[in-house]
Amino acid sequence: MSLDQAQARDFARSYTEAWCNHDPAGVAEHYAPGGTIAINRGTPMEITEVARSFMNNFPDIELFMDDVVVKDDAIEFHWTFVGTNTGPGGTGKRVRISGFEEWTFGDDGLVAEALGHFDQAEYDRQLEHGTTESE
Repeated sequence: MSLDQAQARDFARSYTEAWCNHDPAGVAEHYAPGGTIAINRGTPMEITEVARSFMNNFPDIELFMDDVVVKDDAIEFHWTFVGTNTGPGGTGKRVRISGFEEWTFGDDGLVAEALGHFDQAEYDRQLEHGTTESE
């Protein structure tokens, strides 16, 4: 199924709100049953657990929708993630990282597969030292 620009933006806006509401199940509602996300070419994982993990590690998580790009076979959702790593075993450091997800949709209009991309080295650096950007 393909979405036009307006549909893609509405979908991405709803997805962003689910993240900002700290609602792993709400994030998962945007995925087809069995839908997965693979982050930085890692093993595909079920989205509810990925969302829950980030939300536990960053209780003040905020996600910002930077852009939505409609392509022939996928939609790119560009985002900025901000939060403080105060979850279990956290470093207490603030992180601000941008990236994007490539969504492939199923016939049901939900994400069947997502590929997430962000600068892992910069994320790791910020976990240790914090962000250098002002809020």
